[in-house]
Formats: sequence, C-alpha cells, structure tokens
Amino acid sequence: MSAPFGPEAFERLDAWLRTHLPALGDGLLHAESVSGGTSNVVVRLSRPDCTRPLILRKAPDRAPPASEKAIQREAMVLKALTGSRVPHPGFHGFSDDAGIVGGPFYIMDLVDGWAADLNPVTDQMSYRPDFIGSDLHYLAFAMIDGIIEMANLDYVAAGLGSFGKPEHFLERQAERWRSQMDSYPQRYPGYERHDRPGLDYVTDWLAANVPDTGRPGLMHGDYAMNNVMFANRPPARLAAIIDWETATIGDPMVDVAAYAGQLRRRSGVQPVRPYLDPAQFPYFEDAVDYFGEKTGRDVSMINYYLVLQKFRMTCILEYKVAEAAVGIAPLDKGRRFDNFVRTLLGEAEAIARATG
Repeated sequence: MSAPFGPEAFERLDAWLRTHLPALGDGLLHAESVSGGTSNVVVRLSRPDCTRPLILRKAPDRAPPASEKAIQREAMVLKALTGSRVPHPGFHGFSDDAGIVGGPFYIMDLVDGWAADLNPVTDQMSYRPDFIGSDLHYLAFAMIDGIIEMANLDYVAAGLGSFGKPEHFLERQAERWRSQMDSYPQRYPGYERHDRPGLDYVTDWLAANVPDTGRPGLMHGDYAMNNVMFANRPPARLAAIIDWETATIGDPMVDVAAYAGQLRRRSGVQPVRPYLDPAQFPYFEDAVDYFGEKTGRDVSMINYYLVLQKFRMTCILEYKVAEAAVGIAPLDKGRRFDNFVRTLLGEAEAIARATG
C-alpha cells in the first residue's frame, strides 16, 4: 500500500488525532491507503495501543468543490445517526481545516463486514462464497431493512432538519434530471446527444403523475449492495450503510425503487438487465410489501418511483456517453453506456405506459 500523506501532513494529522481522538491511543501512528484516485481517499489509521483501527475519508486531491462538500455532508449524516437504529459506521470526528491533509476529512469506525462487488464487465453482483442459497435470498430483505430504518428515523430530532429540501421533492425531480442531461452538450463541447426515443414521454409522464402519498425521510441516494457492509456470518444482516455522499432528506421510496427495481416481478415489466440473479432473490412485490408493512407507508405508487429512478440513472449515465464522444473516455466505454442508457430509458417508458 502507498503512503497516503507526505511527512508534514502526516505530522499534522498525528497531532490532530492526539488532540481530538485520544481513544486511538498514544503510540506511533500508522496510516495505510485503502483506496484513492478519483474516488474518495480512504485511509486506515491505527496505533500499537489501539485495539480497533479507524478510517479516514477525504476528497481526492484537486477534486471539484462539490467533492469536499460531499465529505462534510457525509460527516453530518454519520454524526446525526449516532445512537440510531440505522446501520452505520461509528463517527469520531470531522475537520474542515484543509491545512491538515489537504482537504476536509472525517474519521469513522472500520466496519467489520463485507460488501458485494459489481463486476464492470458482466454487470453482475458477486458475494462471499459462504453466502449462498437462502442466505442470498435474505440479503435482499436485509437491504430493505436498511431503508426501513432510514425511513423510520426522526430526522428532525436527529439534527437533519435542514439537511435537504423535502418540500416538493418529487415535483422537482423530472426537471432537475432532464436539465442535467440537457447540459451535457455545453459541458462537453463537440458532443451531440444521441436520439433518445421515449425521453420526452417519460419526462412529461413524471411531471403529470407525481404521487401525493410520499412522506419525507432520510434517503441514501445510491443504495445498492456494493454501498453497504454485510455482517461476516449468516444470518444475513447489515453491519453498516456506507458512502453517504448523495444522501438527502427526500422520499425513501426512491431508495426502495433503486434496489427492488433489480428484482424479478410476478407481473408487469421485468428488468431487462438486472445485476441480481433473479433465481436467487425474492420477488419485487414481496420486497416492496415488506417495506410498506414495516414503515406504514403507502407503496401503491411504486411504479412511479421505478420510472423516476430509471429516468434519473438515464440522465446521469449520459455523461459517460458524452465523455467517450469527445475523447475523454474510450469509445467502447461510450458504446457500453449508450446501451445502458437506452435500456434504462426503454424500461422507464415501458413501465410508464403500462401504468397509464
């Protein structure tokens, strides 16, 4: 593993930890890179007299300002979740002093658990080999349990009352994501967006069919099996939800659609390219009903959320097509994501038309 910081930054961090996290111990600090590059920098911290290592997370060097803001938001969420039923890494401290390690950072527990891995070639999730058969089946319900706890959290009492803008959250979504997609030709000069059949229909359908059954709650925003940690041994259960940079106060049903939308359905439009093996996981309807039973929320408009989630991902992933078109990314990557975009939009349109 590479050294995560230069000598001076290392000394500044060591001094900050001694002042703010005496529980980490007094011995020689050891810092080891876990990940870095364009994603958040993750550093494992330990001392010989500390029984449990901690994790430091910060934005990468030369990251856009939004990345540093995301670190601050992640820290705010984890601090607010302290003592709650929402599975999360324990929070130990935050600093916005860029003079210590080059940017804002926070310290959290090292989670004892494992995460699924999404293969970029096959687009399939892989799991620990000792989680097979019925254990995989119940991993799906463990995922829904995580959304249930987020949805049931009293976010105002937890200190997240000003964390998002829940008023008219759903009403803003179609315009927000369509505007982002429409901005790519300006953001990537020379890019001419491909024809996207069904885009106007789905945009208009979402604007015209906003449900009035939603209730605001904490939502993760990128909820998937590679963004949680599962307990190391069966039975299937969450050890922690991680990667909170897209969290907000919105409608938790969006997270339900993001995850459960990959599950097979007893009826209706099936996911064309699910990254979950349908034979190993429960039915979509069972997962959604389970969420409704545990939260008391009306799930009758779940198709709206499915259309919204697939539309949202369509608009986001278009930027990868744009990057390939202007030479920032390989052409084969652009073709791959162009297929993703078409598939997602096609599913969104099919669900919208079938719903009426």
